[in-house]
Amino acid sequence: MDLEKQPDPEKQPRPPAAAPAEPAVADPRGAMRASDADRDRIADILREALAEGRLDPEEHAERIDAVYRAKTVGELEPIVRDLPADARARRAPDPAYTYAAPDDADGASDSLVAVFSSTTRKGRWRVSRRTNAFALFGTIEIDLTEAIFAQRLTTINATSIFGNVEIRVPENISLRGNGSGVFGNFELVTLEGVDPQAPMVVVNGYSVFGNVEARPKRGKWITDLQGKLRKHLGH
Repeated sequence: MDLEKQPDPEKQPRPPAAAPAEPAVADPRGAMRASDADRDRIADILREALAEGRLDPEEHAERIDAVYRAKTVGELEPIVRDLPADARARRAPDPAYTYAAPDDADGASDSLVAVFSSTTRKGRWRVSRRTNAFALFGTIEIDLTEAIFAQRLTTINATSIFGNVEIRVPENISLRGNGSGVFGNFELVTLEGVDPQAPMVVVNGYSVFGNVEARPKRGKWITDLQGKLRKHLGH
């Protein structure tokens, strides 16, 4: 009996090579660095949740602190994940719901320095999104009671070394912040603006044998917030 002819393995078609596995790609949105506008949006959601009773003041303060510490968008979103989706949608960035002017979109910062000297900023002046204040054996006074707020969120980073930084704000805005002192003092009197359009000032302070203080100035108010907002937006 003839043996069955065996096929030549060299002539057999080869199975197609398996496609290489696609490399895992990190979520580009979550890894994106957070902007001031991103933090504004999350802070507004938290403010509304506080007003509706979804958060108590202590929870609100803790989450606001997390907002200002967040570096990426991925760190911001979990802060409001347990809040209603409709509130998050309403607080998406919208030019009609912000104080920001077109020429302030770059978020330029301001710097105040006092070294064996004193520096004062008060009266009618336009507040930058971010102000860095540094006092070394000196005194810095920042008076916001007559200032023009061109954006909802204003951040002041205050450092005092054997010096003093004093910040005064109107009584009808929101004032938040955190800080510490090494043989020094950090004192902040928190405020919660009743008007939803009221600006928010956040003070981050650090003192070494010095003092950083932020509090409202009695009898000073921002008047006609709605009118100023309409004028600012050109309506």
